[in-house]
Amino acid sequence: MISVRAESFRLAEVFTIARGSRTEARVLTVEVVRDGVTGRGECVPYARYGETVESVAAQIEGLPADISRATLQSALPSGAARNAVDCALWDLAAKAAGRRVWDLAGLPAPRPLITAFTLSLDTPEKMRAAAARNAHRPLLKIKLGTPDDMPRLEAVREGAPEARIIVDANEGWTAEVYADLAPHLLRLGVAMVEQPLPAGQDDMLAEIVRPLPVCADESCHDRASLPALKGRYDMVNIKLDKTGGLTEALALRDAARAAGFGIMVGCMVGTSLAMAPAVLVAQGAALVDLDGPLLLAEDREPALRYDAAGVHPPEPELWG
Repeated sequence: MISVRAESFRLAEVFTIARGSRTEARVLTVEVVRDGVTGRGECVPYARYGETVESVAAQIEGLPADISRATLQSALPSGAARNAVDCALWDLAAKAAGRRVWDLAGLPAPRPLITAFTLSLDTPEKMRAAAARNAHRPLLKIKLGTPDDMPRLEAVREGAPEARIIVDANEGWTAEVYADLAPHLLRLGVAMVEQPLPAGQDDMLAEIVRPLPVCADESCHDRASLPALKGRYDMVNIKLDKTGGLTEALALRDAARAAGFGIMVGCMVGTSLAMAPAVLVAQGAALVDLDGPLLLAEDREPALRYDAAGVHPPEPELWG
């Protein structure tokens, strides 16, 4: 049996990116029950990719109850629906076998990982204050993506002078804006810029100088995305809600590395259940951005553990 239900989790603060704001994380939780064993997965439907909670739930409800991970890959396209079901099937297999997912997948046991902490888009004054409150964190991710981002950059660096900083423009810049900002990104010690131009309008990245690494997010979904990224991007951001689950995420990671791309592993704003499988994919990644639960006012129980060592692998009671 496959069941799906919509759930909402309050955010600790309003979360804003270039495309809008939210006060809650709306997720879909999938459970697959077979022979008295239950596997769970979570996804975050994303309007940017034409998904709604209703449309994704309908995709999941249309699946046969006995679907396997292998047949799932062709039954659904990459995206949120396949992600939740794929991760639930991995969890089911681990619990049925009494083993951890990484053992089933032939992967080394995962270790804690330092993760970015995201500062949402706001006024320079508020972003400076947010940076100061989180200046103890080793890696901050700044949401930008407007023509007036320079004061925000300066403010965050003032608030967190020692933190490593990465920037996510969420497709909000033009080639001209990026070219103008790039020297200032370097001056302020920014380590990477994520998706500066809109997906489908990013061919100019192959023509202009890229003085710091540029990471594809909206332009990279699964392995089929990789050929078009060559020469435009230096890194790819792997998110399970884009790849359609752990199965494709692991395959994309291997293919991207073989093609010479650096690896970042990111997330939508979801709970610990959504982050848990991504911790496996993030092992060995150059950058990790699995801070979804840190942005929530409430999480699942049990939850992932976050401390000075970073985000820890999940306990089996949560997933895997």
